[in-house]
Amino acid sequence: MAPRDLFADRRWRWAAVALATVVILLLLIAGFFPFGMLKPSLERDWSRRVGRPVTIGSVRRETAFSFTPTLIIRDVRVPQPAWAGKGDLATISRGAVRFNVFSALFGTFRLRSIAITGLRLALVRDAKGRENWRSVGPANGEGANWDLDRLELSDAQVSYRDAVQDRRAQLILLADRRHGVSARGTGTIWGHPVAITARGPAITDAAARWPFQAQITGNAVGISIEGLMAHPLDTGHVTADITAHASDLKLIDAIVEAGLFGTQPVRLAAHAVHDQATWTLTDLHGTIGRSDLAGHVTAKLVDGRTKIDGALTFGQLDFDDLASDAGLAKAHELTARIGRRLVPNTRINLAHTGPADGVIKVTVRRLVSRTPSSLQAMRGTLSLDHRRLTIDPFRVDLTHGHVVGRMVVDQRSNAPVPRVTISLHLIGADLPTLIGGGGTVTGSVAGRLRLVGSGSTFREVVGNGDGRVGLIARDGVLPAKLGSELGFDLARTLTTGDQKEAGLRCVVIRLAMHKGAGTIDPLVIDTTRAQSRGEGMIRFPEETMSIRLTGAPKAKSVLRLPASILVGGTIKDPRVRLQKGAKSFGNILKAIGQSIAGDQQPRATDADCDALAARALDR
Repeated sequence: MAPRDLFADRRWRWAAVALATVVILLLLIAGFFPFGMLKPSLERDWSRRVGRPVTIGSVRRETAFSFTPTLIIRDVRVPQPAWAGKGDLATISRGAVRFNVFSALFGTFRLRSIAITGLRLALVRDAKGRENWRSVGPANGEGANWDLDRLELSDAQVSYRDAVQDRRAQLILLADRRHGVSARGTGTIWGHPVAITARGPAITDAAARWPFQAQITGNAVGISIEGLMAHPLDTGHVTADITAHASDLKLIDAIVEAGLFGTQPVRLAAHAVHDQATWTLTDLHGTIGRSDLAGHVTAKLVDGRTKIDGALTFGQLDFDDLASDAGLAKAHELTARIGRRLVPNTRINLAHTGPADGVIKVTVRRLVSRTPSSLQAMRGTLSLDHRRLTIDPFRVDLTHGHVVGRMVVDQRSNAPVPRVTISLHLIGADLPTLIGGGGTVTGSVAGRLRLVGSGSTFREVVGNGDGRVGLIARDGVLPAKLGSELGFDLARTLTTGDQKEAGLRCVVIRLAMHKGAGTIDPLVIDTTRAQSRGEGMIRFPEETMSIRLTGAPKAKSVLRLPASILVGGTIKDPRVRLQKGAKSFGNILKAIGQSIAGDQQPRATDADCDALAARALDR
């Protein structure tokens, strides 16, 4: 049927008239809709969200007819959720909001203008992490886009208290065409007083870019942000330059909540871009104590987890800078109480990392320390996946040689402490580097460590770990007098000059670790003058030694002392002594008698250093 014939048909004309009438009626209903009748349903919906009865004094249209109506809402009261205590989450004396009816009908409700007088807002987060504002709005981590072309606030006050981070604030909000948008007030972070200010231009165009500034100012901690939002109050699309300072990085973490740790005083700066669920920090640079760093980090929220990718480079790093004054004091107190330890007490528990995964490459160009150290540089790649941290590859450069390997800290399934696997190789080192000084004993050194254990610190892991530790030193020299002492050659010990040297063929030690107890298997010290062998244990985490050394000279001795050396104390503070009675008059007479009679014990031969090295290093 042709269009002309179609409209000539009376039935189709009546259908078109009916359709037009329905459309006009719908438009009239939309334009004249009595929004006041929605007051009960609004109260019910908000009451369901907060779990307390929400009341609204009145809702009415400002004009009788409009497709972008302004609603006047009076005497709004939103009580606190039951867990947040008494009082109100929010009260509003008078509010005027404008929106587009057709957008709302098609499921996109966006306010175009807001004018509020007499706002009182009390925001609360309790010790369990519950947030009262989450019950009245979405929490998608992507920021808010109000899409406003007008915002007016007068007599508006906001209070905030947070039991998780020990934060408090009292703010006064103001927004109008003359003064722009501003917030000012005071607060505390961990009891440290701060002033809070934020400001931006008046909101007059929803499509316009919106510059802003925000500061938290205090002696102990402060952050300054100068940026640009894609639209007014569009926190989901932000570009900003950020600077921060604090007496402890944990104070900055109390603001940004990124899981940071305690440190020495810190100053940081970065260029930040927030695009919906992604934060990108570039030109990140600053200092922590006397350490300096630079790098970049990207964090993206995916399926409720934060995916991190970044790189950090330290020009120089002092590990003491990565601990707060309180942490250093606690470490010093522990050392004073239990003595020095070789294995650090560094915490590696991942229980508080939160839902985060990702990869960060760390490079330290120069390691510095307030005490002499052979550590020179370090680099590694940290990969985190559901509380399983892998450090691989990992390398530490020493004054001579380096350590390479990998480590896995596995704390999946909400385990209280992680299961840790460590595999390290010591390559190209020497004894002076390992001992920490010049010394009179030299030799090239290699080592290997394989250990599996559980614990919240490295010390705890080694203290209950199973595995093997092997170390070998070869092709060096030592004082000839010491070489004779190791063979209990009393005559040569007494007659050898202090400047004379002997060859160090090899020193080999292998520990078979079981639940933190290291059984010596074997211990051999082989020199050109003598050979000593040891048996005993080293127990962790105490690092106490219980070792007995016996030895024999390689050449015929005029006077050979029948005795052994007992090694006790700890690895860092050893105690070496001859067995009881070794220097007694009777024992010396016994040695003289054996020499005269010619019935001394057999002399030592050269050890198979290659075979011992293969065993110690598990080759």
